[in-house]
Amino acid sequence: MVTSASPMFRRLYVWEFPVRFYHWVNAICVLALMGTGYLIGNPVRIAYADEAYQQYWFGTVRMIHFVAAFIFFFNFLVRIYWGFVGNRYARWGNFIPHTREQVREIVETLKIDILQVKTRGDLAVGHNALAGFIYFLSFLVFLFQACTGFALYSSMSSSLLPRMFYWVVPLMGGDIAVRQWHHLFLWFFVVFTIVHVYLVFYHDYVEGRGTTSSMLGGWKFEREDFIKDPPAGKPRE
Repeated sequence: MVTSASPMFRRLYVWEFPVRFYHWVNAICVLALMGTGYLIGNPVRIAYADEAYQQYWFGTVRMIHFVAAFIFFFNFLVRIYWGFVGNRYARWGNFIPHTREQVREIVETLKIDILQVKTRGDLAVGHNALAGFIYFLSFLVFLFQACTGFALYSSMSSSLLPRMFYWVVPLMGGDIAVRQWHHLFLWFFVVFTIVHVYLVFYHDYVEGRGTTSSMLGGWKFEREDFIKDPPAGKPRE
């Protein structure tokens, strides 16, 4: 039963279609890159009765890795662009803490999510400041992986895009060094994925605002007394 003391909720359109599309394409690509990247760095010996020339499983692994890398790269370029033209929740100001309020929100989120000395804090409509900053750091890792990955591919490809990153190899001290750094940051993706999925379901359960489903339909439910922004306009698809 709704009483006068019950909080009222507003349905807000937060995540635009380009943001949601980027998220799911990126998720698929990252999973493919992690799996195939691990196999490339640590090949598994598979014995067949067929002749070697009739086997191509490792070539298939490499092909999946390369295709996923190209899709990942161009999908990321679109997200960079949308950070300048998207709605208030998609813009770059949400990812780089540049105000005192954002720094305070990072501290509050650490108390709740990591230290768990608080059970609840102020609710952000879009990304909270800590999540936004972590995503910004992940974007830098995305760029690093793209540069080192295409640099490794440049030695065996005549395509324009990989050849644009050929200079990375001598800059980082040779092919082996680039390969080691590229493989090392694979584990960043592994840790990031585990923590990201955990926190999404954690906040969805604790806050009950439709955090998980919002990345499917774009809508979240926010308490009227928590909303600081003016009502969002007509959804832009």
